[in-house]
Amino acid sequence: MDLGLKGKGVIILASSAGLGKAGALEFAKEDAKVMLFSSNRNKISKTAEELKEITGNKDIYYTVGDITKDKDIQYLVDHTASKFGSIDILVNNTGGPPAGEFDVFNDEDWQKAYELVLLSAIRAIRAVVPHMKKQGGGHIVNSTSSSVKRVIDNLILSNTFRMGVVGLTKTLSQELASNNILINVIGPGRISTDRTKHLDQIKAQKQGITTEEAEENSLAMIPLGRYGSPEEYGKLMVFLCSEANTYITGQTILVDGGLVKAF
Repeated sequence: MDLGLKGKGVIILASSAGLGKAGALEFAKEDAKVMLFSSNRNKISKTAEELKEITGNKDIYYTVGDITKDKDIQYLVDHTASKFGSIDILVNNTGGPPAGEFDVFNDEDWQKAYELVLLSAIRAIRAVVPHMKKQGGGHIVNSTSSSVKRVIDNLILSNTFRMGVVGLTKTLSQELASNNILINVIGPGRISTDRTKHLDQIKAQKQGITTEEAEENSLAMIPLGRYGSPEEYGKLMVFLCSEANTYITGQTILVDGGLVKAF
């Protein structure tokens, strides 16, 4: 199937590693023009070169900035529009806020989590939508977590603000449909990333078991019996943002190996 992504302009936030990088790799394989974004110049530059080497796609670029700063996100969008000529796809992705229960966080912690998880998506969408309206449409994907279907213990900050992203997405799917802008949510479950390893370590420390035992306990809850690969996540992202998707909008789709049993 030709996904129609050759030459399309793509922005992926928080894409120096993890799920953002995985999505960028899949877009690069489809010969899209990809703009990476991260606060770590050394890391993001290495990622760009790595993706070029793997895929042979030379249209891989990066912008350095702080995902919690409005001016940095606006610069990212303006710079991408100038370089690519169009912005066809936006992927909102962030690292997760700190783990912990309700009573360990103060107002500053809540504010930082809000700016990281929810406000970053709001700002990026606000900056990109005028370009998409002008060119006759586009695709937006907001990466969250399987916690939007079933809350995850010890992740109250993430649980709270990722649900806000779902509400934002569902509402915008109604408002932007007449402009042919499709917007969806991907909720990854247990995908093999550094974030997942970190959460397994925290769980192990809290339960007084080894990290390996914590991982075994997690695997036992997944019907497919394994963690997902970043590639599996990236492929869904690419499909939702491709010309193959012309009618799916406002949806939250989990990539979780059957982990979440909620409807």
